[in-house]
Amino acid sequence: LVAAEITDHPFHLQADALLWRLMDDGHDFALTPQTLAEFIHVVTDSRRMPRPLTTPDAIGRAEHWWHSSEVLHVFPDGQSLNAFFGWLRRHQLGRKRLLDTLFAATLRNAGIRRIISNNTRDFEVLGCFEVIEFK
Repeated sequence: LVAAEITDHPFHLQADALLWRLMDDGHDFALTPQTLAEFIHVVTDSRRMPRPLTTPDAIGRAEHWWHSSEVLHVFPDGQSLNAFFGWLRRHQLGRKRLLDTLFAATLRNAGIRRIISNNTRDFEVLGCFEVIEFK
């Protein structure tokens, strides 16, 4: 989401092309609330972004995605949390893997098996997703 939205991101062109190709092919996109929170956090961080967005601009872009007709809203529930706790233990994942692991558990519980990410390694260990990279 960051690469698709931020035009000076190093992978913007690839992410944008992939996004349009998938939409043209009729795919929907699943978004979790935690994804949008992380998006706002990253795009407003001057240590990560050469030209960070203002918080109101970042919120506006996140809301635009949330309200898009191509987006499925996916929420964590009790089964998601059980998978999250199990994966943390089974794969001995540390504190820097918490958000990605909860995100993955939420998607898996919703029946989603494909993730678009440049962090393939974060999801491979779980063994239940096809990861689409756009590098």
